[in-house]
Amino acid sequence: MSDSEAFITIARVQKVQGRHGEVLAELHTDFPELFDERRKLHAWWPNGQRRELELEEYWPHKGGMVFKFAGVDSIEAAEELLKAEIQIPAAERAKLEDGAVYVSELVGCRVVEVGPPEREVGVVAEVNFGAGTAPLLIVNGDGGKEFMIPFVEGYLKQLDTRGKRIEMQLPDGMLELDAPLKAPPKTAPKGQ
Repeated sequence: MSDSEAFITIARVQKVQGRHGEVLAELHTDFPELFDERRKLHAWWPNGQRRELELEEYWPHKGGMVFKFAGVDSIEAAEELLKAEIQIPAAERAKLEDGAVYVSELVGCRVVEVGPPEREVGVVAEVNFGAGTAPLLIVNGDGGKEFMIPFVEGYLKQLDTRGKRIEMQLPDGMLELDAPLKAPPKTAPKGQ
């Protein structure tokens, strides 16, 4: 398991909040109540730098979460955390109810339409919420084609997150919905 897979991002620092080292972060977790138990967190930057942090306090603010970390006691110290991802070890993430999966487990999975015939649709690039009642898998297919497939139980036949494979039985024509329109066949005018 690579270092990036060993940790899960649960927040991203957006800006300094206050004069005593607090930062405002965008949440990437559905379980903010677990900050009561999670006091050891990790800051990670895209350059690969990682730093362990101890959470002293936290509180919700304007749709995000304000964090106060031990030893981060000034605006200057808080500025060092800008753009950092706040992470936890993957082994410490919340246990989900049966049948539920993390978005991070879906991204990178190959989507296969079961047959007959069986065909590979592409790879999940992201999961989009808010477009309807079901999340949409944004799947990158061959030739730059992008598919939006509802992630619903009725279409799902097999989910293997370890093997990075999602088998789905999709309604006829679903993958052709975004296909370019074909010109109608030309016919000679009648009566000539």
